[in-house]
Amino acid sequence: MTDVVMPQMGESIVEGTLTKWLKKPGERVERDEPLFEISTDKVDTEIPSPAAGTLTEVLVEEGVTVGIKTVVARIQEGDGAGAAAAPAPTAAAAVDVPSAPAAAPAAPSAQVAAPPPPAPAEEDALPAPEPAGPLSPLVRRMARENKIDLSRVQGTGAGGRITKQDLEGYLAKAAPAAAAASVPVPARQAEAPAPPSPQPPRALAGARIEPMGTMRAKIAEHMLASKRTSAHVTTVHRVDMTKVARMRERHKADFQARHGFSLTYLPFIVRAAVAALREFPLLNASLDGNSIVYHNEINIGIAVALENGLIVPVIRAADEKNVLGLQRSIVDLATRARSRQLKPDEVQGGTFSITNFGSFGSLMGTPIINQPQVAILGVGTVDKTPVVLDDAIAIRSICHVSLSFDHRLIDGAMADQFMGKLKQALEVWSEEVL
Repeated sequence: MTDVVMPQMGESIVEGTLTKWLKKPGERVERDEPLFEISTDKVDTEIPSPAAGTLTEVLVEEGVTVGIKTVVARIQEGDGAGAAAAPAPTAAAAVDVPSAPAAAPAAPSAQVAAPPPPAPAEEDALPAPEPAGPLSPLVRRMARENKIDLSRVQGTGAGGRITKQDLEGYLAKAAPAAAAASVPVPARQAEAPAPPSPQPPRALAGARIEPMGTMRAKIAEHMLASKRTSAHVTTVHRVDMTKVARMRERHKADFQARHGFSLTYLPFIVRAAVAALREFPLLNASLDGNSIVYHNEINIGIAVALENGLIVPVIRAADEKNVLGLQRSIVDLATRARSRQLKPDEVQGGTFSITNFGSFGSLMGTPIINQPQVAILGVGTVDKTPVVLDDAIAIRSICHVSLSFDHRLIDGAMADQFMGKLKQALEVWSEEVL
């Protein structure tokens, strides 16, 4: 019998959510055949079977979050002939269970002599119920530091799991009550009835209510954490992409025929961003308390839209790749992200991120920083636009590019200088792509 465990998908991963079983109990499974899907803070992926045989037990249902190394299923190796016989000991044990209570009346004198257990003095003496689901180290530390009774906190995570936001909400509600208790209240006011507590919003007739998916919940958690952490500021620059557009138009047919995938604007943007990051390395850094961490590598995260959210796989050593290499990496990472084939280390270690909402027709946006980075570039759509050029009206390919940056570390002047370098690299583009 082989135990199937929740794997550790990265050094910082302590738990995972089992989102879907790809095999049912009793079905045959081959070694390395996809067995179930999981979702973690870093990646959604399929987990292969550790052995060939018959899936005999499923111990963790879909949608449940468990810690790493937790046994989630068992596989009977071989042809599965012994799988049917496995429940027999369990049935025998179930028959033997009633015999223990039956022997108890044989010693009535012992029962009379034993004093009855004392009744609990108050309700608080009862053992507190365990919180639903595993707790992350951060939640345990917050509960310990703030002396929070976790049995009084309503979890909103997957399977009722208590999240950091649940504890923050609990503390926010408890703070006014504690402050009010410390202020003397006149007797006349003390007798006044307390105002009714606000009721949760009531769904309108015909509304459908369903819980957030695992990925959506984690995205929400990360976005709120980023807004609380960084002082977000956004600057927007208009970039003339005409030279890039002409080069792309000239080479895209040969590029497709030669390499089997399209040439987009995104590798040009990445290439220009790398040039700007070399000149302004502070935007490629991160903050650790009051210390600045300067990264030796330029690893560019590319936001990829999925059916139920988004993920940011990382192009490592992006400064060592040309346009062809960058386009190949973008296509490969995006394809494997949408088919849940990314590895954990492919969504970690990014030092700067780019999101291309222009592919959906958006002119511009103000993206949220991908922690622990300090900046993210947003790319709008490339449109042919009439502009004034040398006192004449001309048609140019224009793109609005936005930079959201952490004002704790980066000032507006440096952000605009960075954007000026990026803009210059794109507007005077001369590097060949084939």
